[in-house]
Amino acid sequence: MSGPSLTTDAIILLKRPAADAFQTFSVFSPGHGLLRVIQRIPKKPSAAHAALDLFDEVSFLLDGAPQGDAWFVKEARILARHGGIGRNYEALVRASSFATLVSHNPVPEESRPAVHALLHTAFTSFATTANADIVYLKSLYCFARDEGFPVKQEWFPALTPSDRELAATLLNRPLTEQTVSPADAARLLLRLEDYLRRHTEIVLD
Repeated sequence: MSGPSLTTDAIILLKRPAADAFQTFSVFSPGHGLLRVIQRIPKKPSAAHAALDLFDEVSFLLDGAPQGDAWFVKEARILARHGGIGRNYEALVRASSFATLVSHNPVPEESRPAVHALLHTAFTSFATTANADIVYLKSLYCFARDEGFPVKQEWFPALTPSDRELAATLLNRPLTEQTVSPADAARLLLRLEDYLRRHTEIVLD
C-alpha cells in the first residue's frame, strides 16, 4: 500500500553514499522544511533518470512511505544546478557547512520560505564569487537574524569601531562591490561564529 504523494520544489542539502540501488538525500522545501528523500538508481543508464547532486534545486513528485519518515522520488526535474561550487574548494567547504547548518537546525513553518530563498541566494553566490568567507558570513548573519536572534543588537555593537565599519560594508554591499579584504572577512566570520556558539541555540557543526 503506497503512502501519500507530495509535489514540492526543494534544494538538496546532504547526499549520503548510495546503498544497494538507492541514493538518500536531505532536501529543504519552502513548504515542508527538511525532508528525507530516497531515489532509486536505475540498473542501466536512462534518459528519464535525473542524477541529483548537492545544492541542486529540484522540482519533485514524491511518494510517502506508510508509517515512515522518508519520501521516495517518483519524478524529479532539475531547476538549477550550481556547478561552480564544485570547482572552488573553499566555496565547496563553506557551501557544505551552510547546508549542514540548515539541516541541523529546526526551521519554524513560517520561516521556511525565507530560508529556502536564502539557500538559493547563498548557493548562487558560492558558485560565482571568489570569496566564500564573505558569502558564508552574510548567509550566517541572515539566517540568525531571520530566526530571531539579536545579531544586529548584540554582535554588531560589540565589535570595535573599525570592525563595525568593515562589517557594515560586508553586510550591506553586494558581492560585486565588496572592498573588505579576505583576511578581514575571515576574522569577522570567526567573531560571528564565536558569538553564535556562545549566545544562541544555533548548531554550527
